[in-house]
Amino acid sequence: MFSWMGRQAGGRERAGGADAVQTVTGGLRSLYLRKVLPLEEAYRFHEFHSPALEDADFDNKPMILLVGQYSTGKTTFIRYLLEQDFPGMRIGPEPTTDSFIAVMYGESEGNTPGNALVVDPKKPFRKLSRFGNAFLNR
Repeated sequence: MFSWMGRQAGGRERAGGADAVQTVTGGLRSLYLRKVLPLEEAYRFHEFHSPALEDADFDNKPMILLVGQYSTGKTTFIRYLLEQDFPGMRIGPEPTTDSFIAVMYGESEGNTPGNALVVDPKKPFRKLSRFGNAFLNR
């Protein structure tokens, strides 16, 4: 078994199970905080590439990115998967959705402006703030 999964080289469980994790994302978060983040900070990785991962990056559900030319069926595909229309959805032969849209589950339907999403620490969109308000307000 892998050493990072809680077993020593001889195959024995570590005493007390101190390294045991409850979920895959919990294990990934633990590994990142203990092993990767110190390296990123030591080599100043966040200054020239990308910011450090936050709790929201581990806690949120996986996302799917759809990109493509105008009028190729991206919105129709999302509508098919959801089995309903979603707020802000427009379908037509001309370019209709020429902006960044995140379709997410929630207790109520509605639109949240991009600049409000990037300041919410529970959402994984904080890193999009570097693209500026022109991107977030489209």
